[in-house]
Amino acid sequence: MVSIMNEALELELGHKVLEVGAGCGWHACTVAEIVAPSDMPKEAWGHVYTVEIVVELAELARRNIKQAGYDDRVTVIHSDGSEGCQEKAPFDRILVTAAAPYVPAPLKEQLKTGGLMVIPVGSIGFYQTLLRLRRVNGRFAEEDLGGVAFVPLVGKYGHRIRWG
Repeated sequence: MVSIMNEALELELGHKVLEVGAGCGWHACTVAEIVAPSDMPKEAWGHVYTVEIVVELAELARRNIKQAGYDDRVTVIHSDGSEGCQEKAPFDRILVTAAAPYVPAPLKEQLKTGGLMVIPVGSIGFYQTLLRLRRVNGRFAEEDLGGVAFVPLVGKYGHRIRWG
């Protein structure tokens, strides 16, 4: 699924990426290797900002990313990812790793023109739809990439469930 999502994002060297849902940090590292590969000059690097609502997961992601050697290209932020990360916006790419009930408006607003977002959307349970949105002239072209199963996105624009 990580490879499918990364490919759908059409990641390129220099992109600034928002990941919603850091988890253990691994997916952010795979993105960083594409947008800021270690064999390229740092001036050409992009950056990954990964937002995690669960404090223990944010801490785990931070440790794992540092241990893997990506902490100079990935920033972990403990916050409500359903609201995005306005202070670092706009983003070339947005990757959401938890299923939202709908595409959160703040994420749409924080995507650059020409940018792509990949997000699973649907109910809590075992089936959602992976969507790719492309922002073109203030509008969003939406593409259905197929059925998936993700944990629910929680937070202000997520599913209304208690977490933790």
